[in-house]
Amino acid sequence: MNTQRWMSTQFFSFFMTWGIFLPYWTGWMIHTKGITVSEASLIMSLGLVARGLSTLVAFPYLSGKFSSKTILNGVGIGTLIAILCYIPASSFASLLIATLLLHLAYPALMPALDSAAGILMQNKELNHYGRSRQWGSIGFVAAGMVLTVFTGMLGDEVILWALLLGIIVFVCLGFMRAPFVLSEKPQKHKTEKAGMLKLFRIKHFGIVLLIVILLQSAHASYYNYGYLFLQEIDTSKYLIGVILNIAVLAEIIFFSIADRVFHRFSAGSLLALSALGSTVRWIMVFTFPNVIVFCMSQTLHACSFAMGHYAFMKYLTNNTQPKQIPAAQGMYSALALSWGTAVFTILGGYLFEIEPRYAFIGMIVCSIPSLVLALVYRKLEA
Repeated sequence: MNTQRWMSTQFFSFFMTWGIFLPYWTGWMIHTKGITVSEASLIMSLGLVARGLSTLVAFPYLSGKFSSKTILNGVGIGTLIAILCYIPASSFASLLIATLLLHLAYPALMPALDSAAGILMQNKELNHYGRSRQWGSIGFVAAGMVLTVFTGMLGDEVILWALLLGIIVFVCLGFMRAPFVLSEKPQKHKTEKAGMLKLFRIKHFGIVLLIVILLQSAHASYYNYGYLFLQEIDTSKYLIGVILNIAVLAEIIFFSIADRVFHRFSAGSLLALSALGSTVRWIMVFTFPNVIVFCMSQTLHACSFAMGHYAFMKYLTNNTQPKQIPAAQGMYSALALSWGTAVFTILGGYLFEIEPRYAFIGMIVCSIPSLVLALVYRKLEA
């Protein structure tokens, strides 16, 4: 199997599971375990705190000790064990423990995969990041489409078993032959030079990191309450999965053309466009709380998420050394995809209980500042 296909397979198998976990997990706990929206919000927020510790501290440390392939396999097995802990869990405390265990392992697969892709790109073994990453989005859509049918037929109980099956498949695929460079253990002298704080010596790293933290945190309400919001506006259960996957279809289209269409765009320009799209998206959901407008707003996921993520990968590829990528990805995952999202998940949960659409307009407190900072950075990099 060539490198491009191997990376595509890894993205596809992981994001199939992510397509089950991300949109449905909060709703699954509420509907099958009998907890309240506030309790689920607290559990998921604390899980995101654990996720941040895992990706900020544990993942970079392990990256300095083990090869990328070893980390992917080990974390995959840890994720499988954590999911099994949900089966007997029935109380708030037991669900919290299971969630903390899951978030210590599962989300680390995301920076691990992106770090592997970054290393392959810098070693000239992976020519098209977008082409491989789009298969992750395709996997996300595939999982959501299939799950929609089964939840409609069998209820939300099937969500746990679908996630468990998906992780088993990912773990099995993880033992396929990988590109040789990913099986190499890091050299000691290199890991000593790749500290977290030294990343801020890289030109403009601090402002770029802050921009993507705000951009990704703005998705907190959508990730945790989008499924519930669609139920609030009386969407057919068979359509919810389809509607949620419109966002991922837009993401697929973006990644499929990104290397070709946005090759000459600077990271600053892409970040500014991403922030603008994000702001428009949340205003649309708040102003017009109906299914048609929600579907239209989903296409802006190509800007709010995919373009911002692509811009950060572009920035890292152009400005960092291979040994710095795991630390940078760990920081991005911890601060942007975990802790920032955790804070705004709590805010979103509070607003959702007052009025569901308030949870979405509240996210412009992230997207508007990110737009201002992106415009500033765009001038700095010119």
